[in-house]
Amino acid sequence: MSKEILIRPIVSEKADRLTEKHGKYSFVVNKKANKVEIKKAVEEQYQVNVDSVNTVIMPSKSKVRTTRAGMVRGRKSTYKKAIVTLADGEEMNLYGEV
Repeated sequence: MSKEILIRPIVSEKADRLTEKHGKYSFVVNKKANKVEIKKAVEEQYQVNVDSVNTVIMPSKSKVRTTRAGMVRGRKSTYKKAIVTLADGEEMNLYGEV
């Protein structure tokens, strides 16, 4: 069930700063998932205690790419992002044994 809710973790400089300073982790989640389902999925998959969950729906963006054939226009679809705050002293290993 948690694999249907949690799509992937967000790995970016901004997400890394949130993790280091505040103990917050960012995930791309299913658009239909609510905060309670996201909390249960994170606790089940990573065996941690979640303090709070904030969600935001990221808007779509238009993209233009130049190719030999000319300009190709398209859109990057919308997605839902969840920022999970862990309880004090908790850490999450996103990469496993890489």
